[in-house]
Amino acid sequence: MCGLIRQARAGIAPKLEPQNFMIQQAAAREQIGQCADKSLPDADPSPRNPSADANIGVQYPHLRGSLKIPIPLRVLLPILVLCSASAADKASQIDDLLARYNGFALFNGAALVADHGQVIFKKGYGFANMEWNIPNTPDTKFRLGSITKQFTATLVLQLVEQGKLDLSAPISRYLPDYPKGPGDRITVHELLNHTSGIPGYTELPEFGAKSREPSKPADFVAFFANRELLFEPGSKFSYSNSAYFLLGVILEKMTGEPYERLLRERIFDPAGMHDTGYDSTAPLLTKRAWGYDSTLAGYRNASYIDMSLPYSAGSLYSTAEDLFRWDRALYTDKILSSASKNKMFTPGLSDYGYGWFIRKGAVTTVEHDGGINGFNTLISRDLEPQRLIVLLNNTGGAPVDAMAKGVRAILEGRQPEFPKQPAAPILLKTYQSSGIAATLDQIRALRSASNSTYDAGESELSRLAGYLAATGKAEDSLAVAKLVAEAFPKSAGAETLLARAYQATGHRDEARATYSHAMELSETPRAFPMLKDAIQKLSESPASK
Repeated sequence: MCGLIRQARAGIAPKLEPQNFMIQQAAAREQIGQCADKSLPDADPSPRNPSADANIGVQYPHLRGSLKIPIPLRVLLPILVLCSASAADKASQIDDLLARYNGFALFNGAALVADHGQVIFKKGYGFANMEWNIPNTPDTKFRLGSITKQFTATLVLQLVEQGKLDLSAPISRYLPDYPKGPGDRITVHELLNHTSGIPGYTELPEFGAKSREPSKPADFVAFFANRELLFEPGSKFSYSNSAYFLLGVILEKMTGEPYERLLRERIFDPAGMHDTGYDSTAPLLTKRAWGYDSTLAGYRNASYIDMSLPYSAGSLYSTAEDLFRWDRALYTDKILSSASKNKMFTPGLSDYGYGWFIRKGAVTTVEHDGGINGFNTLISRDLEPQRLIVLLNNTGGAPVDAMAKGVRAILEGRQPEFPKQPAAPILLKTYQSSGIAATLDQIRALRSASNSTYDAGESELSRLAGYLAATGKAEDSLAVAKLVAEAFPKSAGAETLLARAYQATGHRDEARATYSHAMELSETPRAFPMLKDAIQKLSESPASK
């Protein structure tokens, strides 16, 4: 809470001179934050209730004989009540919203919400460790995934401020061993804003087999460095973990220090982020959340990934409370100068800056989500009102964008949209009891209902199709995938689902054509390496149907 309110709550009379009261009253309006829309009473230099003022004089002996001075307390106390009531009401609404997501098994993690720079809500939901029933809390440590990128971008901009890096320089200047052709054409700036054209290594078909193998950063670069560029650097946007991996290698080369140490010394310690760091499975880490996958058969432990591979693109862990400290540090110049933050928050192609997506409107919002085996996350900052929404989930796949939209509606005094009950579990029960025909009929009925309480959207139907495929029901999975593609004809994801279902049932010609259609529908070429690989393998085999 602002300084004036902290003083009032502590029983300390603010030192406000009567002649400056109008000026300080205006300042109080700005500081009071979420109650700034409540009108303050006009200044009145004469005591309206002498006995009340005398009582204040008893509580604060140093104010006796200065009855004009306690007036600001009478101004602030009603506002304190309004502020507390308003914040408490918003916190209750946010808790109700997130509890519904948790009740539908859509969210299992921790949340923190700040409004006008003050935390108004923080809470854990579900379990950090399901085997031991250890609950999530606001100081539980979660893997962040791609939220890591904003910290990598910050380190890069610090070196730019020091004159050690040039954003417009080709990366070959700093990575002389990188293939010369693309190295001379790609700039540091293009790595930062995902316009380099370098294929993301997590989208390469071979990555699954390599994801469990530890690797030194310089050695792992060879895995993707010689791949064909997706486009001419600077001409398009395509999100690339490879680009941010290279930024980490550049940082280590230019400083002679490990990436992990750079983070600790240059960001985490100055910002007071003592519960944030580079994750690794080997060291013991107190209050570490375990990662799970949410499936139609229940929760299961997430697949292993060696944390040397996400590196500067996604290897950090943190807490909801530490990310609030990060948010506050970004409103100062202790980590980055104002000029560097302006560069970071300037939107480029697809509204991406340096490590953040940026939405410009009545309010400027900078945000980034993250996803890594068993976890998905979001940090969303509204700059002008200094709002912050942090959502950290350890069951993968939480609808964090929809959740943040609902929280933001509450902060703005609007009615949030509550989640609907996921349809996939209900559909699976129908399938198990009545078969595929009844299941398809139920899908159509749910999708045609005008006020259905169930979510039968693309994600839920894809979950069902994926579960059927994984349990050996390939033909039934294909039937559901066809319905999904029919319901969402412009979705590259729905087409990819259908192509895989065709491939699993031996329909090679249809699979190849559908993969090609998925490429046509894709907004960016990010998934092209995997799609092209599937098409090539199908082309090498004779069509059976």
